Amino acid sequence: MVAETEESDDISLAIDCPVLVTDRLVMRPPHIDDIAELVALANDRRVAEMLSRMPHPYGEAEARSFIAMSAQKPAAGCAYALTLAESGAFVGCAGLNGTQRGLELGYWIGEPYWRQGYATEAAHALVDLAFRATDIKVLNASCRVINPASRRVIHKCGFQYAGQGMLNSIVAGQVPVERYRLDRKTWISLRTWARS
Repeated sequence: MVAETEESDDISLAIDCPVLVTDRLVMRPPHIDDIAELVALANDRRVAEMLSRMPHPYGEAEARSFIAMSAQKPAAGCAYALTLAESGAFVGCAGLNGTQRGLELGYWIGEPYWRQGYATEAAHALVDLAFRATDIKVLNASCRVINPASRRVIHKCGFQYAGQGMLNSIVAGQVPVERYRLDRKTWISLRTWARS
């Protein structure tokens, strides 16, 4: 998943950023105790190449910078450390970012935890948060065209294809991305279906 770098100052996108608990995850603010696990998982070129803002190599200085930036109250959105509810193990990060197009969903999971549904579980929680905590009409998401796993997560959340674009990735340079959007009416319908 690619979260783009253009930031928005739209106050209507501000979110209180509560701790979120899903079936298997505790989604909380990243903190200093996460540094070792964050570095171990984020220092993977395969992860960084799929994102816009993650550098590679990724060391302690980058982890400290990310945690410090996450602790500051952003104008829009929020960042979460994804941890396993059962063990507390750090598995990745996810968040909502303010961009020029509005609020955008972003996430990454460390390689040892791939293909276990954690990205989808976190994404569902963040989609719900975005629509419940703000008045947005549309939530955006995007992924590299070469990232079918992220595309599946986006589809499972109900996003619809909205076109292609280019993105400047710190690691991969200028890359093509697919853009997706989920409108509030569709989200409401999907939430209703889930209860049936």
